[in-house]
Amino acid sequence: MFENELRRLLADCKRDGGLREALISAGKSADPMKAFCEVCRARGYEIYLGELFAYGQDMNDSKLRSTNGGGSFEIDGWSDAFENLLTEIGED
Repeated sequence: MFENELRRLLADCKRDGGLREALISAGKSADPMKAFCEVCRARGYEIYLGELFAYGQDMNDSKLRSTNGGGSFEIDGWSDAFENLLTEIGED
C-alpha cells in the first residue's frame, strides 16, 4: 500500500506544481518527515510517518544484507531515503 501511494504521489507531483512545492517546503521544516506526511494526508495520500521511516530503514537494511557476509554497520556515503525522495520530487 505505502509504495503504491508513494508512486501515485510522485506521478502527481510531476503534474501539480503546488503539491510539489508544498512537499519541498515541508522538507525544509524543523520536523521535515512529520510535515511531509501531514501535507500528504491533507491532500489525500495515505502516507504516515511510521511507514515513511520504515521505508528508509528497509532500504538501508537491504543494502547491509546485500554486502558479502552481511554488514554490521552503516556504510559512509549511503544516502538517506527521505532526502532522495525530496530530490526526486524536486526534479522536473
